[in-house]
Amino acid sequence: MRVVIAEDLALLREGLVQLLTVHDFEVVEAVDNGPAVLRALLQHRPDVAIVDVRLPPTFTDEGLHAAVQARTQVPGLPILVLSQHVEQMYARELLSDQNGGVGYLLKDRVFDVRRFVDMVRQVAAGGTVMDPKVVSELLIKHDTETSPVHALTEREREVLGLMAEGRSNAAVAAKMFVSEKAVSKHTNSIFTKLGLTASGDDNRRVLAVLAYLNA
Repeated sequence: MRVVIAEDLALLREGLVQLLTVHDFEVVEAVDNGPAVLRALLQHRPDVAIVDVRLPPTFTDEGLHAAVQARTQVPGLPILVLSQHVEQMYARELLSDQNGGVGYLLKDRVFDVRRFVDMVRQVAAGGTVMDPKVVSELLIKHDTETSPVHALTEREREVLGLMAEGRSNAAVAAKMFVSEKAVSKHTNSIFTKLGLTASGDDNRRVLAVLAYLNA
């Protein structure tokens, strides 16, 4: 699986290269600045890209901006944002694009290397992976009383956040110390409140997270 890495911190960049290589990824290029990200993504068209948000020269949102630009030219290009920051505007645009895998993880909340690698593969396969903290920060400013999202309980929001991580009902249950049946009940309630009916063509778990983002 071919991957492009965009990270300005040399030690972290090299660490990601080593980690992914050990797990059978082919790192076709690792860059350290905003202009190089877009060039690398368009040139290599990797199976997945891991992109930091803030890169030289301005350390604002060059990486995320480049990722959004790349997906306009290469629809469905899988992007996993790995950052210390949650950037509102471009992050919402990227995550709301339902064409291709996308993820947004916070560096200081990645505790399990193997799970991180699994999430990279999940994004490459077209999945959606998000840190619950990212979801919370992105959504809090858009959660108005007129949105169906407002109807979700605190517990349902917690379940939705874990769903955004790509966790199964069994994994959510283990994380929350409740039964799988209780999680299933919360999940069905979320689908109902967000108006997501069962369909063989759609993944309601992903659509629930996206509906949350679009609230």
